[in-house]
Amino acid sequence: MFFTIKNFLKAVLFIIGIFLITYLCIDYIQRKNNTMDIEEYSPISTLKVKQTLLTKSKYPFIDVHGHPFPTVISDLSGLVSEMDSLNMAFMVNLSGFRGLYLTKSLENIKRNAPTRFGLFLNLDFETIDDKDFESNTLKMINDAYNKGVMGLKIYKSLGLTDKDSEGDRIKINDPRLKPIWELCGILKIPILIHSGEPESFWFDKDKYNERWLELRQKPGRYMGNSSKYPTYKEVISEQHDIFRNNPQTIFINAHLGWMGNDLDALSEHLDKYPNVMTELGAVLAELGRQPKRAREFLINYKERVLFGKDYNPSQEFSEYYTYFRVLETDDEYFDYYRKRHAHWKMYGLSLPDSVLKCIYYKNALKLFPKIDKNLIK
Repeated sequence: MFFTIKNFLKAVLFIIGIFLITYLCIDYIQRKNNTMDIEEYSPISTLKVKQTLLTKSKYPFIDVHGHPFPTVISDLSGLVSEMDSLNMAFMVNLSGFRGLYLTKSLENIKRNAPTRFGLFLNLDFETIDDKDFESNTLKMINDAYNKGVMGLKIYKSLGLTDKDSEGDRIKINDPRLKPIWELCGILKIPILIHSGEPESFWFDKDKYNERWLELRQKPGRYMGNSSKYPTYKEVISEQHDIFRNNPQTIFINAHLGWMGNDLDALSEHLDKYPNVMTELGAVLAELGRQPKRAREFLINYKERVLFGKDYNPSQEFSEYYTYFRVLETDDEYFDYYRKRHAHWKMYGLSLPDSVLKCIYYKNALKLFPKIDKNLIK
């Protein structure tokens, strides 16, 4: 048989036809047997409980964990308007980057919203083997500080994927990085550090893993490939090393240090390292499922926890409402805003006003004295 376009098209149509028939048969069988994917299953609860829908916080708040990337070019008026609607007094943009991008971002903020945003510097650790890495990096930090930068943000790539010139993983506690941590201590600017990921990302992707849905939807977050990634314990122990070895430097251990599911461990961590604070970014769901223990923890460590959400422009500002509801109300059994982060329900912590004030703004004002205190009314 000679190959012709006509025969090729027939073959393509035949394959498409088989695919459609197979798809329809599978769909029919699933419907007949009342089966569905877990991602489709979204039951409406019949539980009759109080619903307190908050669209703004009780007190003005400072979000120390934001990534509003357009601060380099936008007039910022739209973002400020959204912040006002939530009662957000100030947002820290952790994605300040460096060089010209950082300079232009600082200029733009000064021009359009000088009292509402702060920037953190970001470094390139993969230049660690350059001859002038230390002197250049320390100069960069000093220059950024003199221009108004509020801190240093360390991304999770350090300790996970950043490589030196030999292709070896750069450890968080690499001795070549110690001058960086020391300088931030001298300048009294905090280091917000995101190390590793939730430990479940290293577990087998099976029915016992409560992060299974997230790993299915975001397969690139799986860390269980030992030929590609270090172990969870390696990364976390390296992070804790720099906390211990740099007691004069303030660190903000991002995302509750991935200990939101073990508040006893987080309590011990904060007791052990008085130079460490933490924040709530993207881990509120851990607190909302254990309201009694979480309430106790936040009351006991109210001066060590900052408000953060890990906001970025792809998200809806309405996601903040869940933070207000968990922290402020005593509501029961309500949804988190992202199913892959929490297929379980939330419960309100009904925190005392004294605790809310610390988390919302007091702790941040102590840490960042340059924030205009007149924003808090």
